Amino acid sequence: MDGCRPVLQASNAARIMIVGQAPGRRVHESGIPFDDPSGERLRDWMGIDRDVFYDKNQINIIPMGFCFPGTGKSGDLPPRKECAVAWRNRLLENLAEVDFTIVIGKYAMDWHLAGNGKKTLTDTVKSWQEYWPKISVLPHPSPRNNIWLKRNPWFEDELLPPIKARIKALL
Repeated sequence: MDGCRPVLQASNAARIMIVGQAPGRRVHESGIPFDDPSGERLRDWMGIDRDVFYDKNQINIIPMGFCFPGTGKSGDLPPRKECAVAWRNRLLENLAEVDFTIVIGKYAMDWHLAGNGKKTLTDTVKSWQEYWPKISVLPHPSPRNNIWLKRNPWFEDELLPPIKARIKALL
């Protein structure tokens, strides 16, 4: 697992962009973004299949850190900061067709909402209409967030239908 292995998917034709944290160990090994249970849930939340999800002309997948940051005491380490500093703006400048950005997690939220997020991720997700229709903030689709999903049933009932409809319209 040594070395840098950037994992992203980008095309200047795609109208939808997914911004996550950083590839996990399994994604680092496969080299395919969201090639794990989190990806299965995310595709379900978006209402699309693998073929659409992995069509770079339809979906950009640009994590905050392009490479697996390593493992810490309680899971993966945060995305490495130098990746975003060195590459993020230059890459995003070439993705002018993006009409809808799905922001996943705190680091992506901090960057893409530029200080306009709420105190917590939950409060930011609940305030989804403030960022709509350009941005939607989601919790991480990891199975580790099953408790969050049980505590926040409004998420699947109120937010996922508009997301699916927006994505369908853009595709």
